[in-house]
Amino acid sequence: MNLARLDLNLVVALRALLEERNVTRAGQRVGLSQPAMSAALSRLRRHFDDDLLARVGGHYELTALGQVLLDRTSTAYDVLERLFSSQAEFDPAEESREFKLVASDYAVSVFGAELARLVHEEAPGIRLRFAQTPPTVVDDTATLLSAVDGLLMPHGVISDFPATDLYDDRWVFVVADDHPSVTDRLTRQDLADLPWVTYQRTYDAPAVRQLGMLGVEPRVEVSVDSFQLLPLLVAGTRRIAMVQARLARLLAPIAPVRVVEPPYEAVPLREALWWHPVHTHDAAHIWLRETAARVGAGLPRPQDRPTGNSANSPR
Repeated sequence: MNLARLDLNLVVALRALLEERNVTRAGQRVGLSQPAMSAALSRLRRHFDDDLLARVGGHYELTALGQVLLDRTSTAYDVLERLFSSQAEFDPAEESREFKLVASDYAVSVFGAELARLVHEEAPGIRLRFAQTPPTVVDDTATLLSAVDGLLMPHGVISDFPATDLYDDRWVFVVADDHPSVTDRLTRQDLADLPWVTYQRTYDAPAVRQLGMLGVEPRVEVSVDSFQLLPLLVAGTRRIAMVQARLARLLAPIAPVRVVEPPYEAVPLREALWWHPVHTHDAAHIWLRETAARVGAGLPRPQDRPTGNSANSPR
């Protein structure tokens, strides 16, 4: 296939046709007349040697190939849109633009809030939109990154994409202030015996893998799709939870819990901003990456590891 011979406007028409499944509505969506959109559909059918839209009764349905192309076309459209919106120069004080970042509630709490404050001060026309990390992030990273400006994710979960390191953190455990059996230390036996509250996704994969290598199989009593809720679900119970030290310190005034060091040398956590290569030389995205790195470097260090195997409350 020779890309130089293709009309990239057909990507716009194809996306509208596959999503609307109606020639008239697809034309209205992209500003084409019904005859012009019909002509585009004819060209697409010849190119793919497939009807793409098949009439069933009084409406159209996607063919098998049309269904396959639905997601791929959306991804291609997003990449092209971001490619052709690239800028040679970018003045954050004057520009008006939105950046979409995918992140967990942990990353938004300890980093995103500081990034938003700096952007508010230095780039009043810039908008930030944070979206929750989807379950497909590991299986389909390329598709996700093609549709956003960046992904906040620690190293060890994804790879093979450019990234800017932001800050370091470490894993700690939280237990209720009045936990009946845990004083100032945990044992590996405690990790096996006590009930857990866990983050229900596996984006902290290195930490989870480490537990498995140590022979620890958490007895999960509660799982939740939020790091911020872990201390609240531990308070007043016999449960334990593994959280990031920065988040534990941030949430200390909210939940009556104590921070306890792991009874092993926990794998470190390094948060990074990952992006699709299409953004690499875009002046606006370079500014975003440099600003993010500056914010990360300015974050206070996570609470120092106490001597021995005990920890006081971060309050």
